[in-house]
Amino acid sequence: MYNTKMQEIIRRLLEELGEDPDREGLVDTPARVERALRFLTSGYRTDVDNVINEALFSVDYNEMVIVRDIDFYSLCEHHLLPFFGKCHIAYLPQGKVIGLSKIPRIVDVFSRRLQIQERMTQQIANIIREKINPMGVAVVVEATHLCMSMRGVEKQNCFAVTSSMLGLFRENARTRMEFLELIKLRSALPGFVGSSAAAQACGEEE
Repeated sequence: MYNTKMQEIIRRLLEELGEDPDREGLVDTPARVERALRFLTSGYRTDVDNVINEALFSVDYNEMVIVRDIDFYSLCEHHLLPFFGKCHIAYLPQGKVIGLSKIPRIVDVFSRRLQIQERMTQQIANIIREKINPMGVAVVVEATHLCMSMRGVEKQNCFAVTSSMLGLFRENARTRMEFLELIKLRSALPGFVGSSAAAQACGEEE
């Protein structure tokens, strides 16, 4: 009846949940869910070099470049529930800059996967360092996790903040604080969620 293995699995899941997959409202659900999941995990099949598409430019500029308030949506790998929020990225060029529109697309590459927020934050910072070799990279991610608000601890108003500071952003407190001031982080500093706190909050209640 369904032309992909994934759709048949989704149909069986509906049956296990006590639903009738043949009723009007659900008959097309397996195909819809398959399309949605393939889009939401498209980062696995996206090549970062194709995303950047040679948009690296030599320039005599060494001041901070910031792209802030980048919306992202991802899926928590523990419960397959969404987490979403804002990503703020800065780097200090060292002879090369990257096309500004490429930075949100890099965020999409790593958010459209089964993820934890801590790893996603590090992956974004590491790939920018790898591709343009700047003097420093800073990434801060603020996110609401539905695995914490819809289930488990059921806290609707909390959000998790993670950061990755590389190069001068790690070594120089003044550079780091300039970045944090410029993005005007919603949370009180230095109240970052620790590297394992968000994952623990998500995973500790099954």
